[in-house]
Amino acid sequence: MKLKLLFSSLLIIPFFSGIAYGHTIDSIGEYRVEIGWMNEPVVSGDTNAIEFYVSPLISGLDLKDQVFKNGISGLNKTVKIQLVYKDESIMLPLSPDHNIPGKYYAFVNPTISGFYQANILGIIEDTPISLSMHPPKVEERSYIEFPEPTDLTLTQMIDGHTTLIADINNLKESVKNLEETQTNDMGYVGIGVGIIGIVIAIIALVKSKNT
Repeated sequence: MKLKLLFSSLLIIPFFSGIAYGHTIDSIGEYRVEIGWMNEPVVSGDTNAIEFYVSPLISGLDLKDQVFKNGISGLNKTVKIQLVYKDESIMLPLSPDHNIPGKYYAFVNPTISGFYQANILGIIEDTPISLSMHPPKVEERSYIEFPEPTDLTLTQMIDGHTTLIADINNLKESVKNLEETQTNDMGYVGIGVGIIGIVIAIIALVKSKNT
């Protein structure tokens, strides 16, 4: 039984590792800098923010062991973030977190999924900074839509209505042909069947519009 549980866990771990999220850490001069998305996973079309942390480097520790501590305040006046997507860019001002010194937000609504680049520009105290960092990927909005993307549902409705209208036109054409070629009682029966079909199709179209 334990072997089965271990095998199952080994199968599950790679699946979740593909959707892991986190912050990016770097250094400039004597300072530790960190960025990441405020809300993760981040999806296109939702208002979000780049979180930006700045604190002094702790002496004697490698970068991977550095932690955010004793954050630097007042950088919203001297630092901005340039967010870049392919050939487009926008300059974002920083808003300080009033409860955590050294933590800032650069609010933005990423409208397209993909990888963005954040250029940190300005001055940290007396240290100029021009550093490019990369927050986690922005996912396509359909990633979290349930039960299916809104635009897909709309497309299916339009396609369904188009099909119904085509069927009605085909039935009308059939009735017209019967009127022209049939003169006996069977011809009138065929016309009646065609009219019933048209009525059924119209009812189906109206119901689909109301759902």
